[in-house]
Amino acid sequence: MDRRKFFRNGSLFALGTSLLNPFDIAASSLDFDDKKRNKKAKNIIVIVSDGMSTGTLNMTDIYLSRKTGKGSNWLQLYKDNKVNRALMDMASANSIVTDSAAASSSWGGGVRINNGALNISANGETHLPIWQKFKKAGKMAGCVTTVPITHATPAGFCINSKRRNDQDFIAEEYLRQGFDVMMGGGNNYFSSEYRKDKRDMYQEFASEGYQVVKTRNEMFAANSGKPILGVFYNDGLPYSKDRENNGELAEKIPTLGEMTQKAIDAMKNNPQGFVLQVEAGKVDWAAHGNDIAGLIYDQAAHDEAIKVAIDFAEQNNDTLVIITTDHGNANPGIIYGKNANDNFDTIQNYKHTNEWILNGFGKETSISQVKERIEYANKFTPTDEEAKLILGYYSDLKSDDGLYNARHLPFEAFAQIQKQHNSVGWISMDHSADYVELAMFGPGSDLLKPFIKNTELHFLMLEAAEVENKF
Repeated sequence: MDRRKFFRNGSLFALGTSLLNPFDIAASSLDFDDKKRNKKAKNIIVIVSDGMSTGTLNMTDIYLSRKTGKGSNWLQLYKDNKVNRALMDMASANSIVTDSAAASSSWGGGVRINNGALNISANGETHLPIWQKFKKAGKMAGCVTTVPITHATPAGFCINSKRRNDQDFIAEEYLRQGFDVMMGGGNNYFSSEYRKDKRDMYQEFASEGYQVVKTRNEMFAANSGKPILGVFYNDGLPYSKDRENNGELAEKIPTLGEMTQKAIDAMKNNPQGFVLQVEAGKVDWAAHGNDIAGLIYDQAAHDEAIKVAIDFAEQNNDTLVIITTDHGNANPGIIYGKNANDNFDTIQNYKHTNEWILNGFGKETSISQVKERIEYANKFTPTDEEAKLILGYYSDLKSDDGLYNARHLPFEAFAQIQKQHNSVGWISMDHSADYVELAMFGPGSDLLKPFIKNTELHFLMLEAAEVENKF
């Protein structure tokens, strides 16, 4: 098949000939094998660090380099000149600053839509999500994430919905579409105990032949010959750092890398191949909370999933791996100062996230208890004035339906206190309009141009897999 003619009659655009990537210092020395370059992508793995600003990628690489002597797997791919690399414009239909639903839908449906919706335009037009297209072409399809599996990023590849927050409906749609592996958090949207309609979605999935797993060991034991629904927590999964320092959580909750490996193993023997989305969703939640331990350690967990995918792709040269993020968030970075090195290195000794710290306080907490909890978790002791400042926020806490900080905990104030000790600064607590990093390894990576619009990724995946856009 001539790829250059592949979408002549069926696509919104043709990706055109391969261009040398200006980000590569030695582009002329690319060592891609021609046969591998022109090979059809039987499998596609898309790995997304949700809400990853460039500073998050940089800091995690520096953190890993200084702690282990070896940087991140992501940037090692750049250093080894193994990937094609680009920047991607992630604007939604109604804003230069996207939310995760519109961002994922731009990849999933190939059209920019308004923030808050999933593959449905403002005029009501629906756009068939790409994982459904690949299912129709005979491939197995799945998603794994550290947030509810019904959350915006996996949903954008899979279903149509006017509202991203209708997660009960999204759970129902996953069953109706018959996706093969879906794992993450989200018990609130499957259990009859928490669903408003009291439907037992676990029983409904089981009745359709799914293996329903709720612990790490159950996931490992699941038969690869049957579809898998894995739900391991009520909402988003615990942050990696909190899981690491809690034996019960570490035993019960799989890592993102472990879920990625299980999903690959469950689908890799399908004759027509598979497609898999992997999301480090809690990176975004940590950025919303200016939570440095949540951010860096969950980004490192995302990096472990990259290794799982690349290891598989290197052994199976018919697999395209796509590594990216959907938008920036909070734009953190290491701030210049004479103690920046030592300050940043203190994060290596953190035992818990800011979420864990701040959820341990209340109206009755004493100043000494605040100081003791922070010293235990972060290895520094705040002043009495700083402890009083934090406690002041607990006098009138009110819960709401907000997703990222429903209790209105003093995340920003605490991050400002931490900054004196870890030299990490933040510009906000919300999404930003960054052009995002995009890297590709394997067959189809040669189709990547140095700068693309988010919707182009949809058609690139179809072209790489030689699946016609006819559905």
